Amino acid sequence: MKIKCDLAKLSAAYQHAAAVAPQRSPKPILQNVKFTVGPEGATMTATDMEIGIVVNVDGVEVTERGAVLLPVGRFGAILRESYDETLEIQADAKNVVIRGQRSEFKFPSQNADEFPVVAHFDADSYLEVPVRLFRELVRRTVFATDPDSPRYALGGVLFEMSEDRIVAVGTDSRRLAKMEGPARGVGGFRGADIMPIVPTHSVKLLERVLGSAEGDVKISVKGNDFLVQSSAATIGSRLLEGRFPKWRDVLPKNRDSVKVDLSVGPLLAALKQAAIVTTNESRGVDFKFATGTLTLAGRTAEFGQSRIDLPIAYDSDEKLVTLDHRFVADFLHPLDPEKGLTFDMEDAEKSTLFSTDDGYEYVVMPLAQDRG
Repeated sequence: MKIKCDLAKLSAAYQHAAAVAPQRSPKPILQNVKFTVGPEGATMTATDMEIGIVVNVDGVEVTERGAVLLPVGRFGAILRESYDETLEIQADAKNVVIRGQRSEFKFPSQNADEFPVVAHFDADSYLEVPVRLFRELVRRTVFATDPDSPRYALGGVLFEMSEDRIVAVGTDSRRLAKMEGPARGVGGFRGADIMPIVPTHSVKLLERVLGSAEGDVKISVKGNDFLVQSSAATIGSRLLEGRFPKWRDVLPKNRDSVKVDLSVGPLLAALKQAAIVTTNESRGVDFKFATGTLTLAGRTAEFGQSRIDLPIAYDSDEKLVTLDHRFVADFLHPLDPEKGLTFDMEDAEKSTLFSTDDGYEYVVMPLAQDRG
């Protein structure tokens, strides 16, 4: 291999790939990123055997094609410390040489053919989803998962796919987040029975790699792998086993509840103030609805009390519910401050439903109100 690379573009691709490579592994070869330059272009590949990524690399001038293994720690340090606009990489069976304008690094070659094969996207039938929607599906559900739960299915996001819709759900049994939006089946995709559960760390990586990309992503399930392809990269993740809760049964239906329209920004600001006196052991904040006002109040024996009044359009019976302020903030953070939401509650012992007009629903179980 002999190539010349634009440093900025090389670094961007490398960061995405290196995020997958394990820092420690019984298989030392996995602590590398495989850089391949072939007829179809340049790619960087990494895997920890549970998740794999193939990132497209732009800005590569090719003198001689080939493949090389780049040690994550050392090569990453070279990229971070380099002041050059371009780097030259030359590799043979013995050595890898990396040259800048005033620098040169040489380390022993490893056999790139021994690197594990990472699943590629080759499906003829798949679901096409706008990148922006897919990022929102992740951002609005992944926080509600529980990777440490002995119930493995709670450690990931459930995706339900049909020929014209995609639904993502995350839950830890104390709260549940659901986001859905339009999609397009390609090549006869139906997907009625395709309901993969994708591990939390894989879903987070997907969002990070997609970044600010535009256009669409392609999604398919191949055996035990969940595959997502964008214009920048292909990511494949092993699926979680286990039975996901019947999440539709958790969403409140046909109840005698009060629905109040609120704005994200003012509610989040009031919530942060009310939470100042809370602790890790006592996280409850009271939400008290009265005519024209929502009062948020916190109270602990150690730090005292807080009370924040928020003017709202409300004219009904007084209602009170106590919620974990962190759970409410988790719902609000992914949303724009100007966005509207609906607060739907029945009484202090029933779940509260938050929802927006773009397919986002969030259920939170209440806390006991008698606290110090």
